[in-house]
Amino acid sequence: MLLRLKAHVSYWLARRLFHWSWFVRQPRGWAWLEGQFARMANLGDVGAQSFYGHILAFRGVGLGAREEGVRLLRLAALAGDGKAAYQVGVISLAGTPSKAPDPVEAARWWGLAEKAGHPLAAIKLRELAVRSG
Repeated sequence: MLLRLKAHVSYWLARRLFHWSWFVRQPRGWAWLEGQFARMANLGDVGAQSFYGHILAFRGVGLGAREEGVRLLRLAALAGDGKAAYQVGVISLAGTPSKAPDPVEAARWWGLAEKAGHPLAAIKLRELAVRSG
C-alpha cells in the first residue's frame, strides 16, 4: 500500500518535471523520469502505459525500446485509451521491422479508438475503406 502510494506520488512529480527541459536534458534526471514512468506502467496504470508507450514508440532509442512502447500502447488501448488505440492503428498500418503493414489490424484498432471517442479514428477508417475499395 505504501509502495503504491509512493509510486503514484513519484509519477505525479515525474510528469511535472517532464516539462522542465533542463531536467530532462540531464542524464540522471532523464533516467529517474523513465524509472517512474516505467514503474507506473508496470503497475498497470493505463495513463502511464499510454504516456510512456508514446515516448518509447516514437522517441525510444533502439528496436527494443520501440517494441516495448508499442506493447505498452496496446495494453493501454485494450484498457480503453482512445489515443493509444489510434496510435497502434497508425503503427499497424505503417508496419514495424518485425511485422508487415496490416490494414485489417489498423481498422480494428481504429474501431476501438472510435468507440473511445478519438476524433481522428472515424476519418482514418473512412480513408482506409476508400483505399481498400
